[in-house]
Amino acid sequence: MDDQQSPAAGGVGGADPVLEVRDVSVHFGGVSALSGVSLSVRAGEVTGLIGPNGAGKTTLFNVVSGLQRPDRGTVRIAGRDVTGLGPHRRARLGLARTFQRLELFSNLSSEDNVRVGLEARRRGRRRLPLLGGAERVPGGAATALLERVGAGEAAGRPVNSLPTGTARLVELARALAISPQVLLLDEPCSGLDDHESVGLGRLLRELADEGRAVLLVEHDMDLVLDVCDVVYVLDFGEIIASGTPAEIRLHPAVQAAYLGQLSDGTGTSGGGAGIE
Repeated sequence: MDDQQSPAAGGVGGADPVLEVRDVSVHFGGVSALSGVSLSVRAGEVTGLIGPNGAGKTTLFNVVSGLQRPDRGTVRIAGRDVTGLGPHRRARLGLARTFQRLELFSNLSSEDNVRVGLEARRRGRRRLPLLGGAERVPGGAATALLERVGAGEAAGRPVNSLPTGTARLVELARALAISPQVLLLDEPCSGLDDHESVGLGRLLRELADEGRAVLLVEHDMDLVLDVCDVVYVLDFGEIIASGTPAEIRLHPAVQAAYLGQLSDGTGTSGGGAGIE
């Protein structure tokens, strides 16, 4: 395995990347938050991004989604250079994101939050299936999306009355409402119980199977290693390893820093130091 290039460079069926990050660097004053970061995310795949607190994962998500301009490097969506485009224009190209710190309209109901995404989706672009191929009127689509992510019972409730885990599912439903081709998920399992996390893992695989490119930041290493096709490891702003989950389990530096003794079954996925 090459520490700087995913061995899955051909992707599923050799498909070209939908999302490409190339040689991205970001500095805040004299601090290097990202240094020469490159990664690719392909349609039909779930790609994991792991690393300790402060590794630069959120900064990278901000660069990809247009909230942070890089000092160097490029971001491409479906081959188009979007490095200079704002978040709303990237959303119209099919990029959706959830946040580590919830970003919802807290006084609106869950259903109305999802309708915000559905309204944005009416801009007119290529659409992927929202509901197993079935299109519905916006009101029905909002409810169905909430049901799909496991938050159907929260449809009429204000977001500020929901537990954190449920609110994260609402945020995911809103992201899906724009029918994204690229989906960025920042710690979506935070606040979910074990049963809900397993259900979310199944959903992520379904979303990838429908043709989406999913980039996942998650501290739940059982989920990451179970659902991801490719995993990148970010540390001190640099990619230190990439590969399949099996390769990441066995990578000496990654294992020592984050994964404990997963390869021989004696450790736990939470045994690593500081996984976000």
